[in-house]
Amino acid sequence: MYSLEVRNLTKTFEKIVAVDNASFEVPDGSIFGLIGRNGAGKTTTIRMMMGIYLPDNGDVILKGVKVGQEFKSRVGYLPEERGLYKKMKVLDTLLYFAELKGKTGKSVQKKAEEYLKRFELYDRRLAKVEDLSKGNQQKIQFISTILHDPDFVILDEPFSGLDPVNTNLLKDIILEMKSKGKVIIFSTHLMDFAEKMCDHIAMIDRGKIILKGSLSEIKAKYAQRNVSLTYDGDISFLTGNQIIEKMENFGNTTGIRLKDANQTQQLLKLLVEHNVIVKKFNANDISLQEIFVELAGKEDGGVK
Repeated sequence: MYSLEVRNLTKTFEKIVAVDNASFEVPDGSIFGLIGRNGAGKTTTIRMMMGIYLPDNGDVILKGVKVGQEFKSRVGYLPEERGLYKKMKVLDTLLYFAELKGKTGKSVQKKAEEYLKRFELYDRRLAKVEDLSKGNQQKIQFISTILHDPDFVILDEPFSGLDPVNTNLLKDIILEMKSKGKVIIFSTHLMDFAEKMCDHIAMIDRGKIILKGSLSEIKAKYAQRNVSLTYDGDISFLTGNQIIEKMENFGNTTGIRLKDANQTQQLLKLLVEHNVIVKKFNANDISLQEIFVELAGKEDGGVK
């Protein structure tokens, strides 16, 4: 069952087609990733889903019905361009945004204080927002997004500006919300975050959806003849080898596409014979980053 359906959304700004006939489905109880490079159309798509932009064409469907005001009351939205009242105190800011969604009282304040403690900001609850660091302001913005306990959470580049510790905390909270049956939709250009967290994805490039569906099924499809390799040593001898279709270096790992799926043992033998220390050798495995590079290309952004 789909919680949300995006059908043929199109948006043009003057002569630029920002989103071009985009369609995808968000299943119940899932973490859904809208992924693509900067400028691909992610934010414009989300703004149309939220009713901030009116589409030139297309609809957003909630449980079979075109979205309206009811959806806005059920959603928590973290925009790419963060917006807080800098002169307000931290706790007052959180309570104000909760009140806008119809949530008031001691229970909301208690919940706000619990989140502040969790993000190690409780001692700054009476400070002005403008006195916080950019990263701490980002945490306040996130708390204000989820404080009213929305059914849908839409996060536009949620990990921007966060250090690794707070990134992990954010991920933990997202997973907790999923376990409670919430639907989480987030956009990102960081493929590793999407790969670790998402159940389903839609990949957008130059305004067009170029790939969508279950992440596990997508990876299984594209992983055929692929080996993910982590190693120490020199593997330059593989360049031009007759069993190799292509190689892609991602720093910590290298993706190797074989010409034939039956050549994985031959590849492993070659590595051992050349004294390469194999730390990780995953046959029929591929990263989301590799899939994106294959589909969207490295330089020109053209879809192959």
